[in-house]
Amino acid sequence: MTDDSKFLQTLKEHLESEQPFLPIFDPVSMRLQQELLKKDPCLHAIEKLVCADQSLSSQLLKIANSSVYRGLIDSTTVRSALIRLGISEVFRIVLTNVSRKSFSDHDRQIDAIMKKLWQHSMGCAFAAGMLSNSLDFGVFQQEAFFAGLLHDIGKLLILKAVADKKKTSKVFNVSDPMLLEAMDLLHAEQGYRLLRRIQIPETLALVARDHHLEEFAADNYVLVLVRIANHICHRRGIGLRCDPDLDLLALPEAVHLGLSLTELDNVQDFLTTTPGLFT
Repeated sequence: MTDDSKFLQTLKEHLESEQPFLPIFDPVSMRLQQELLKKDPCLHAIEKLVCADQSLSSQLLKIANSSVYRGLIDSTTVRSALIRLGISEVFRIVLTNVSRKSFSDHDRQIDAIMKKLWQHSMGCAFAAGMLSNSLDFGVFQQEAFFAGLLHDIGKLLILKAVADKKKTSKVFNVSDPMLLEAMDLLHAEQGYRLLRRIQIPETLALVARDHHLEEFAADNYVLVLVRIANHICHRRGIGLRCDPDLDLLALPEAVHLGLSLTELDNVQDFLTTTPGLFT
């Protein structure tokens, strides 16, 4: 058995042991995200959950009182900030805040890859959300955004598993190419298993599982949106892969959605001017 095969086998066994070593999202943030995904989110429940996170509540108040949202008087409570910002904007702020904290590690090797993975996940989230907003396929922008954010959650799972093994075994070393190959091979199925384990809706878990398949369910518009968002990020070099010659307009996802060059350019322009996605 080669070193690559040994590493892959060890990693898979570690992932499938379902040990409690992967605090991808803390329980409060998970409950908050699940509430925000509902068709009719409860403002009182959201307020209670936000207030339980001092960092998040401070950030919401800061944004609500920024020049973009400022009203005649300052927002001084979480409730007033929620009302001023609106559910859609709160949803994006919450997911950005939560995911940024999750995509980091003390290990230098792992942290460097996590940063690029976070950039890619956020890029896909924004791209899928923007496209769902401009196309009329009955997909809520929040759902598309969340699916884009979580489509590569299996890669984060693998990185955290490797970081965990490195802490407990001083001889557990892995090269970047070997780690990236393992992520490519395992992340779709492992991401699906994780999302089902933490009770994320099946529709979103299927996106994590099927976003690389050659044949895909064309009537699953959330999946199609995330697939094209994934390609857009690859073309712009947002994340771990750069494919500048990719012809987005010719892709089956773009054809199926009836996307125009203008719509694709608008998304790409937005992503390239969004702070943090390229630095």
